[in-house]
This record gives sequence, structure tokens and C-alpha cells, in this order.
Amino acid sequence: MPDVLDATPYDALLLLSFGGPEGPDDVVPFLENVTRGRGIPKERLKEVGQHYFLFGGVSPINDQNRALLDALRKDFADHGLDLPVYWGNRNWAPYLTDTLREMVADGRRRILVLATSAYASYSGCRQYRENLADSLAALQAEGLDLPKVDKLRHYFNHPGFLEPMIDGVVASLADLPEDVRDGAHLAFSTHSIPLAAADSSGPAEEHGDGGAYVKEHLDVARLVADAVRERTGVDHPWQLVYQSRSGAPHIPWLEPDICDHLEERHAAGVPAVVMAPIGFVSDHMEVLYDLDTEATAKAAELGLPVRRSATVGADPRFAAAIRELVLERAAVESGRQVTPCALGALGASHNLCPVGCCPARAPRPAAAGADSPYA
Repeated sequence: MPDVLDATPYDALLLLSFGGPEGPDDVVPFLENVTRGRGIPKERLKEVGQHYFLFGGVSPINDQNRALLDALRKDFADHGLDLPVYWGNRNWAPYLTDTLREMVADGRRRILVLATSAYASYSGCRQYRENLADSLAALQAEGLDLPKVDKLRHYFNHPGFLEPMIDGVVASLADLPEDVRDGAHLAFSTHSIPLAAADSSGPAEEHGDGGAYVKEHLDVARLVADAVRERTGVDHPWQLVYQSRSGAPHIPWLEPDICDHLEERHAAGVPAVVMAPIGFVSDHMEVLYDLDTEATAKAAELGLPVRRSATVGADPRFAAAIRELVLERAAVESGRQVTPCALGALGASHNLCPVGCCPARAPRPAAAGADSPYA
């Protein structure tokens, strides 16, 4: 039997994700949840939903979260960590508020949260914290005793997150025709966000010129590219690129777009490209449509060989990384000495988001941070 691992003071882990539709009838209501308060007409949402309708109206993210839940529970059990794992979403069932209510009914008093976003940004961190605060406020209004909620630090540079991505790029290179393999360019892709959101990402002292969001992605891209060079003996050129822009055209967002980048690389004579979606935890809709469908079609139009490397998904090494992060945070909260595990130039991220970290356009309460009203 494995040794018993102690996650005290925590008595549960909550997997917190975005959510997605699970059938055609879910698509527009799901998009209404995502865009609530923006006044977007239903007809426009039906147009946006065409990406989902191409895949039967089903987002893959929920099944991917179920696979990650299974991987976490198996890893915890195999290593003697007695910590129940729950799942709640921001925008679709199982909804976060319902899951927190269930956790309270189960007697959970100290909850650690794993968000399916590895990097610092408003949409990737603080917005999840705002959703947590909204849900806690709803439970408080119901007269329930509120649990203490903490959030795991950003894990973009944890070896268990990096190693599956490195393997994916190496495998994609090996899958290219031999005559273009060594000259292949690596396009490290992540979700584009408005420049203003990027510049204000991370703690206040890191704001400006892309903020922590760009800095963290560049560090991961360098780590992956260096590891690929060590394994293959070839120094592949690379660039950080962006995808999935969804904002108004007059608002500047991070560039270059992946499709524009493919055109530019083709014009420059690059013989092949590996698209590596380092900004995404799993193969959800942005990966399936924007890379596997749209960008791949653009490459075919250009006659440019491309491959898309795998995301981390439910890789056992990622599950093991989450276990290590849980135990690391438990040690910190218990006052025990611990050395955080992180690769690259940036080191381990903060455990507690400071005041002014990834601020919203309009201030809202956010849980699990230094400015939390639910300490």
C-alpha cells in the first residue's frame, strides 16, 4: 500500500472549468451564459455557435474534464492521497454554485481550486476568482456556512505540464515528411486577448508590454523549444502566435494570428510548421476549430505541411503535477517548509493573487486572493 499523504488543512479539491454545450439545443443557452450582460442578440449567438454545430453541438471540454477527473482520482488513490475531487463550471452544468453547495452539504470546510487555465490573465484567473465570489455570495444568501476557498498557483512551468507538450512537439516533428522535418518552424499558439488585458496581467509590478501573460507564454515556448532541440539535435526556429480572437475589430488584440503567421512563414520559404497549442490544457473547441479546422485549411490552401501537437489533457504526468501542487500548497498553509517545483526563468508563481493582479475593467469581488471578501 502507498504511504498516506496529508493534504491538511484541505479536505477537497475542486476542478473549476469553463464548461461547454453537450448537444445542439445547449449551444445558444451556453453562449448566452458566456456573454451575459453584453446585450448580444440571439441571432448573432446562433452565428457564433456554428463552430459548435460543426461538431454536433457538443464541446469536447466536458468529456476532457471527466477524463481529467478520472486521472486525478486514480493518481490520488495510487499515491495514498485521500482527497475527494469535485467538478464545477462557470458557464454550463455542472455549475459552480451547485457544486459548492454540494461540497458544503458534504461537510467540506477547506477547498483547494484547480482552474483549467495555466497562465495569469483576467479571463484565465481573476474571472474564475470572481465566479467563486459570486457563488459564495449565493450560498451566503441561502444561509449556508461558507467554506474557505484557495486557488492553486499557476502551473505553466511545472514539469508535469511541460513534459507532455514537449513529447507532443517531438512526435509531430517525427510525423512530418523527412525532407521538410529539420526545417520545420514551431508556432506556439495561445488564446489572443486584448492588449489592455495582456498589459495588466499578473501582479501590478509586472504590468506593461504584454504583462505576465505574454512573459509566461514566452518562457514556456523557450523551455519547449530548448527541450525539442536537446531531444532531436535540431534547433527549430519558433514564434509565439495567437488565435481565437473574438472582440470588436477596433480594439487591439495580441498578434500575429495563427493563420496570418502561416501565410507569412510560407512566403518566407519555411517548408513546414508544427502548431503547438501551449496556451490550452486540453483539445477543446478553440483547438479543434481554430487550429484543426481553420488553420489546417489555411495551410492546405498554401500547400504548407502542418502538424498540430497534443495538449496535456489527462496525461498522468499532469495529474501527478496537480498532486504535487496540492501537497505543496498544503505544506505552505500548514507552515511547513517546501521548495516549489518550477522550470524556466520565472520561478514558481504566487500562491495568493495580490491586490491589483489582473484587474477587471469594472471592479468586482474576487475570492481566493489578497483582496477576497471571504478570507
